[in-house]
Amino acid sequence: MTNMLRNKNKDLEVRKREKEDIKTEIYALSQSISMSAHKARRVLDQIRGRSYQETLMILELMPYRACYPIFKVIYSAAANAKHNMGLNEEYLVIIKATVDEGTTVKKLKPRARGRSYTIKRPTCHITIVLKDISLYEESVVENSIGCFKKTGWIYKKKSTDITCHNMYTSGGSMGQKINPLGFRLGTIQGHHSLWFAQPKNYSKGLQEDQKIRECIKNYVQKNMRISSGVEGIARIEIQKRIDLIQIIIHMGFPKLLVEGKPRRIEELQMNVQKELNYVNRKLNITITRITKPYGHPNILAEFIAGQLRNRVSFRKAIKKAIELTEQADTKGIQVQIAGRIDGKEIARVEWIREGRVPLQTIRAKIDYCSYRVRTIYGVLGIKIWIFVDEE
Repeated sequence: MTNMLRNKNKDLEVRKREKEDIKTEIYALSQSISMSAHKARRVLDQIRGRSYQETLMILELMPYRACYPIFKVIYSAAANAKHNMGLNEEYLVIIKATVDEGTTVKKLKPRARGRSYTIKRPTCHITIVLKDISLYEESVVENSIGCFKKTGWIYKKKSTDITCHNMYTSGGSMGQKINPLGFRLGTIQGHHSLWFAQPKNYSKGLQEDQKIRECIKNYVQKNMRISSGVEGIARIEIQKRIDLIQIIIHMGFPKLLVEGKPRRIEELQMNVQKELNYVNRKLNITITRITKPYGHPNILAEFIAGQLRNRVSFRKAIKKAIELTEQADTKGIQVQIAGRIDGKEIARVEWIREGRVPLQTIRAKIDYCSYRVRTIYGVLGIKIWIFVDEE
């Protein structure tokens, strides 16, 4: 008997809650809008889970044609909530925003000589559901803000002005055109140049680093033992102190430069000192060998550039580079070439990916480089992303 009474009480509580939800939910439906469902859906994805006032601001600023009919539907629903139910607009949240495809209107466009062709105009139906969250004030204060993070609601209290917004459910996005090294600085990767300077001297130090790198690359190109077009320089690290400049050259094939003339490092130091007119600062250059040279994007880009200069098909060059990368135990690679590929008159972009390349995962260590190569058809751009490891 006691169990039966408990079950009846639970059923009554559930029914009361359902009635309260029905009272605090406001539906608005707009039918047969002359617009495709896709265009309306990309706007609804941005406002779903947001408050009423913030939604109006977003719709006023967005440049899409679908914003105006959606604005009218939401405004109508809020007016009904205020007039019929006496609800406050400050506590209204969009909990549901859907769009369904409607009928396709077919029209005939008359043309000359009695001809005509059909025009198809798609339509859609937009449904908006608003909910008053003022009844949930106590639960928000007790459970902090966690209960609303899952649904992406935004709740503002007058005294504390707390704002909770879930980026993933409301259509937040992240830019994709960022250098992978700059995106991961301070977490798993570091700078290639380490020095300190006053703000007014920062530009001079930056230009100095660029001259050092260009001078080293020009010297290596002239004095390579084999003219293969591959310099083999993965990166150049520069560390500046008050009286010393330490340069570390990471090379894949140091023997091609050092063999035959062991004093070439001293010659390189003299050339850099003459180029930059160092008097009071010492210069120290060391060369370190890379165990797996084809696991670095700069060396791969030089290899692909050499193949393109020799008029090898770009697909063959990329596939060969991917084979060399697989031998270096990498987890993924993406190669992109842009320009007048194979001498075509119209420039285009071609890319090939092998394995995983998670660009938006910060813990994934990704090496990146951009390289320009001059061919008889013009300048081609090469971009390479290599997924090395995940920490």
